[in-house]
Amino acid sequence: MASDKDRLGDKLHDAEKGREDEYFARRDRELIEKLRREKDKLFQGELHAAAAMTCPRCGAELQERVQHGVRTDECPSCGGMWFDKGEFETLARADDEGWFGRVFRARQTGK
Repeated sequence: MASDKDRLGDKLHDAEKGREDEYFARRDRELIEKLRREKDKLFQGELHAAAAMTCPRCGAELQERVQHGVRTDECPSCGGMWFDKGEFETLARADDEGWFGRVFRARQTGK
């Protein structure tokens, strides 16, 4: 009879341990999901900040401007103009005889 009592106690103890393990597993899943949502929210904020191009000089948000069919990035604060690869050359070709074209040719020839 004592062994039956011990087996029942062991079964109750195992059931209690199982419920406890289930509780902590559920709590861990909820905490992980909460951390994942916070991380995603932070990432989205950083992504938005990276997408908003900023001026390397003053940090103001650059505004896109189209000139001679070329999109350039211009700073409304300090007046700086920033070119992506190929944009400078395209504008220089459009202004072949002006100062811009001369600067471009000098840049190409190294003078």
